[in-house]
Amino acid sequence: MSDAATAGAILTIDLQALASNYGLIRSTARDAECGASIKADAYGLGVGRVAETLAEAGCRIFFVAHLDEGTALRRQLPAAEIHVLNGIPSGTERLFAEHRLIPVLNSLGDIAVWAEFGRANGARFAADVHVDTGMSRLGLPPDEVAAIAGDPGRLADIEVVLVMSHLACADEPEHALNRRQLEAFRAARAALPMGRASLANSSGVFLGPDYHFDLVRAGAALYGIAPAPDQPNPMAQVVRLQGKILQVRLVDSPQTVGYGASHRVTRRARIATVAVGYGDGFLRSTGNSAVAVLGDVRVPIVGRVSMDLLTIDVSDAPDAMARVGALVDLIGPHNPLNDVARDAGTIGYEVLTRLGPRYHRRYLGGGRNNA
Repeated sequence: MSDAATAGAILTIDLQALASNYGLIRSTARDAECGASIKADAYGLGVGRVAETLAEAGCRIFFVAHLDEGTALRRQLPAAEIHVLNGIPSGTERLFAEHRLIPVLNSLGDIAVWAEFGRANGARFAADVHVDTGMSRLGLPPDEVAAIAGDPGRLADIEVVLVMSHLACADEPEHALNRRQLEAFRAARAALPMGRASLANSSGVFLGPDYHFDLVRAGAALYGIAPAPDQPNPMAQVVRLQGKILQVRLVDSPQTVGYGASHRVTRRARIATVAVGYGDGFLRSTGNSAVAVLGDVRVPIVGRVSMDLLTIDVSDAPDAMARVGALVDLIGPHNPLNDVARDAGTIGYEVLTRLGPRYHRRYLGGGRNNA
C-alpha cells in the first residue's frame, strides 16, 4: 500500500500557493529586493521543495539560522546568496568561506573574528552587520554601533553586504515600538552607510514603504501565516493537515473522554478517534479548545490530545461523513492555520515548525509533484 494509505494523516503543501505568496510580498515591497527565510526546514514544510519553488519564482537571497542549514542549502542552490543569522560558531570561519555563506555579525566579537580571518587569508569576506534597534536579543546595541562609527577601521577588512535589524512588534501595526525601531534603524544606517539596508520581516513589509529599505526578508507570510493576526489575511493558505478517523462510538452522560477525564459529555454524542497526536507535532493545547472540520461541519476537539490520537465530537456531522477512514481537516481551507494557533494559545510559527515526520507529505504544484 502507498504511504498515503498507511499513514495516520496527510499533510498537503501547496507550492503554487507558496510561490503566489512570494509574488504578493515582492509586489508589496515594490522597489526593494525580496529575500526568503527558510530556516527550521522551511518552517517545517521541507526546505528542499520550498527552496526549489522559491528559486523558480525568482528568489535569489535566502536566510537560514544555522551554519549546517547554510551548507545544505548551498549544495541545492549553488548560485544563491545565503545569509546565516546566528553568527559564526567558534572555529567555523573557513566553512563559511568554503561554502560562500554570509555570516550575520551580531557583536563586536563577531566582527573582530571575521576581520581577523580576512586579514589572515588576504581577502575581504562578505558579512552582514546586525544592529539591535529594540528587540534586545541578537545584534549590536547603540553603544557598539557608535563604537564602530567612531572607528571605521573595525570593518575595513570585511565586505559589508547588509546592515540589518529585526522588528519586534511588526504584527501589531499600531504598536509604538515599530516607529521607534524605524527611527533607531535610520540612525544606525546613517552611522553605518555601507552595503544594503534591511529592516522588514514578513509583517514589516505590510507596515508600508518606510520599512522596506533595500531588502525585505519574507518568512512566516510565505507559508500562509497572516502578517497581522487581527486583520484579514492576504496570504494564500499553503498547508492542509487531514487526519484519518479510526473509530466512531456513542458516548453518553456521565461518561468522559480521554486522559484525565477532562471532557464530560452532557448528551448522547458520537465521538470519533483520529490518528493524530502530539507525537505527530499536533499541539496538545488544542485539546478542549480547538476545532476540526469534517466536510463543511465544524467539530470540536474534545478531551486531551494524546501522543498518537485525538478525539472529536462528530454528533452534528452526517453519519456518511463521520465514518472510519474519513479524513478530517485539522488545518484546512475552513480551519486556517491562524485560527488553529489562536485556539491552541500559540502562534502559527509554532504550529508549522512542529509538524512531524509521520505524516504522509504531498506536494502540489512546483516543478514536480509528490503524491
